[in-house]
Amino acid sequence: MLKLRKWKSILLLLSLTLILTACNGGEEEGEGQASTGNGSTISISGSTSVGPLAEKLAAKYMENADVNIEINQIGSSAGITNAISGVSEIGMSSRNLESGEKEEVTPTIIAFDGIVVVTHANNKVKDLTMDEVKKIFTGEITNWKDVGGKDMEIVVVSREDGSGSRDAFQEIVDYSSGELVRSSIIASGNGNIKTTVATNEHAIGFISFEYIDDTISTININGVEPTAKNVIEEKYPLSRPFLFVHKDLSEESQAFIDFILSEAGQEIAAEAGAIPIIEE
Repeated sequence: MLKLRKWKSILLLLSLTLILTACNGGEEEGEGQASTGNGSTISISGSTSVGPLAEKLAAKYMENADVNIEINQIGSSAGITNAISGVSEIGMSSRNLESGEKEEVTPTIIAFDGIVVVTHANNKVKDLTMDEVKKIFTGEITNWKDVGGKDMEIVVVSREDGSGSRDAFQEIVDYSSGELVRSSIIASGNGNIKTTVATNEHAIGFISFEYIDDTISTININGVEPTAKNVIEEKYPLSRPFLFVHKDLSEESQAFIDFILSEAGQEIAAEAGAIPIIEE
């Protein structure tokens, strides 16, 4: 009888151990889920120009919303493709939609941006006409002395195929990818263009307004300074919309877009260097 009681006690202890282990495992799993948020996930991909702004907006929004926002900066065309195919719920684009894309997704303008032509900080050329910009990027002008600079070769730095910045810049300046000077350096992303130009005294490139800093020099176009005020007043010619493109939106995604378009969201856009939407 004593042995039987002993075995019963052992079996009871084993049962309790198994129950506690299962409970602890469930708590650990729950804690892991909580660390990434219990809400749904909004997947966003696309433009490296829109990306930094989207990240700032998402970080602020997630402070008070039970939702995870994942942002992948892979270029405008790729983001639009992802939105069309459903890989991402929202695509980011820094160019207007093409005719075929308009049939697939709906665009929402979240802010505006200016594109600025940049050179090495030591370059004394501070103003170019739109025609001179075109001739430089198509290889008709190849020496800085021809536009008031030093006697040295011009090195053109451009973005990769599929870049919304490149598409918008080429459309506004009025040249095609086939006309881009063959000797140009192709850089992926605004940051890479800025770094390349900042370290090469011969270089000229173009970046989004929000990437401007003291490491590079900016160029006025037709005598007009690249400022948000001049973009809003339609004086500065190199500007484009920042778009979120999408098909059907979840409630969570619509709420995020509503936040972006609110006064608070547009203040964040302005602080990030983008140009907020101005109501007429």
